[in-house]
Amino acid sequence: MGNIAVLALRAVVVVLLAGTLFVQTLMVAQLADGSQGGVLADRRVPIVLIVVLGIVAAQVVLVCVWQLAAMVRRGTVFSHAAFRYVHVVIGAFAAAALLVFALGVVLAPGEAVAPGIVLLLGGVCLAVLGVALIVWVLRMLLGQAVARDVEAARMRAELAEVI
Repeated sequence: MGNIAVLALRAVVVVLLAGTLFVQTLMVAQLADGSQGGVLADRRVPIVLIVVLGIVAAQVVLVCVWQLAAMVRRGTVFSHAAFRYVHVVIGAFAAAALLVFALGVVLAPGEAVAPGIVLLLGGVCLAVLGVALIVWVLRMLLGQAVARDVEAARMRAELAEVI
């Protein structure tokens, strides 16, 4: 990944982090404003809490992507240090899937939300879990690359001793 790609990725991460912070601020302000009525007024607190926690999960992924991009720029991404960030990303996606499922559970009772919306949330939950599984597979590929890099370094050292 070239420097331009890393800089572009970092710019996108900064914009996304700023946007998520803005949305979190709005959600907390909406929660503090108790004057709003509506069909889902009795479930406002859990809905806002789930959304804010979901945004936190997204922010965690963005910070880990920032760190991994920095490792790519330094040429150290094929090391054991990268696993820490990849594991956090997998956990954040799994937590986000659970949060989407919880949102569906909160919205399901009653007739305030159409059943199709709850079903759609179930599909989103499955999709987010699918992303977590994809990152897990990519983590296994990273593990293979790190193992090969370690093996290549060992072979270079042996060859240097022979020469």
